Amino acid sequence: MIKNYILDTNVLIHFPGCIHTFEDNNIIIPLICLEELDNLKKKDGIIGYQAREAIREINNVREYGDIHNGVKLPNGGNLRVELNHMNPAMMPDGIDMNKNDNKILTIAINIKNELKNVSTILVTKDLCVAIKAESLNLEVQDYQNDKVDTNHIYKGYKEITLSSEQIDRIYQGGLELNEETGYSAFPNEFFCIKSYDSNSHETLAKFNGEKIVALQYAGDKAWGLTPRNRGQRMAYELLMDEKVDLVTLSGGAGTGKSILSISVALQKVIESNSYSKIIYVKPVVSAGDSIGFLPGTENEKLKPFMDSFGDAIESLMTEKCKNQSSENKDKSGKKGKNNTDYVDKKALFVEDFLEQYRDAGVIEMKTFSFMRGRTLSNAIVIIDEAQEMTPHLAKLMLTRAGQDAKFVMIGDPSDNQIDNVFVDSKSNGLVYVIEKMKQYSITGHITLEEVERSPLAKIAEECL
Repeated sequence: MIKNYILDTNVLIHFPGCIHTFEDNNIIIPLICLEELDNLKKKDGIIGYQAREAIREINNVREYGDIHNGVKLPNGGNLRVELNHMNPAMMPDGIDMNKNDNKILTIAINIKNELKNVSTILVTKDLCVAIKAESLNLEVQDYQNDKVDTNHIYKGYKEITLSSEQIDRIYQGGLELNEETGYSAFPNEFFCIKSYDSNSHETLAKFNGEKIVALQYAGDKAWGLTPRNRGQRMAYELLMDEKVDLVTLSGGAGTGKSILSISVALQKVIESNSYSKIIYVKPVVSAGDSIGFLPGTENEKLKPFMDSFGDAIESLMTEKCKNQSSENKDKSGKKGKNNTDYVDKKALFVEDFLEQYRDAGVIEMKTFSFMRGRTLSNAIVIIDEAQEMTPHLAKLMLTRAGQDAKFVMIGDPSDNQIDNVFVDSKSNGLVYVIEKMKQYSITGHITLEEVERSPLAKIAEECL
């Protein structure tokens, strides 16, 4: 049965191509929504970009017919811009009719009352609008097309028990999937294996698309960093494997997503020359009140948002210094050279390091706004805070991939780490990519769970 779907502006911002996903139903866009898109199109950052994309999508359908009377879409739906049904007589007292949200609610109520034989549904991602709509006896839905069931989201690994004999076979050419391992596994999915006939026998292994095999990079270091727990070891395996073109890492604060990714990137670009550059991409979204416009060059404006990249490099260099001091001590039998001078100057050293490699074109730090139209080849692209992206923007980023590029998307997809009002834990670009891309041989994912940053960070992540 055909239904009327009335779209709120935030749905169009969330996924500009949403007008093509309602099958053969009627899609109604209030004129007020176009006004809001027009006001948002010049806004900086993600919202302005998504508004412009939404306007382009609506404009593209005009070739199929008259948008005033309704345009028949290729998928069978019908799209029209609603100019009428603005009479507020059906709205209760106390409603501020100067607000655009309430005008959209008015349109929805009037269409519902006029077309009683057709279900009328308001689609919105605004919780307050949803609550008001339901109190007005309107049927309301969130945009469901790209929702992910976070209770069953792909973690990237399984925990199983096998016999010691089968575990040994993993190291002797690989173990085929069987009844005990499960007959299905995604490419690059990991197995955390314990022996049921020997308590001390356990291992990590990976499904390579044909067999369960031993980890290839166990025991290796990247820029002096060694994985600390099993989650990091699995993530490290994916990051080091140049056959895996897309790695997604999710997890809470302090689980090692950034420092693992950056250490491998430095190793692959500066040490082994496997790739020509590192491109670090991050959204310009403040956690809290905005501090307004920032002065200076592009790099100076981006610095407050990119400091996490510098922090990771600083931590890696500090660890390297400690390791070198320990090695000097071990070789000489005496206490290593005092590194106080290095510690005092390391912040300046990191700035010099970044400036040197930025000037050489080896390190780029960008925001999402600068990615459209680019082709990123022979590079490691780290997309930080990927939970801030919409699915549409995630697609834009991944379609920038050129030859010999490796993309790493990292983030914490929980609601308390999302500052973009147009996405949530079930609809952000990171979880969308995790679920949609898990079946391909050139992709891999790991959910990191153990906090390694510090004892305080671990307690805060668990208790607050």
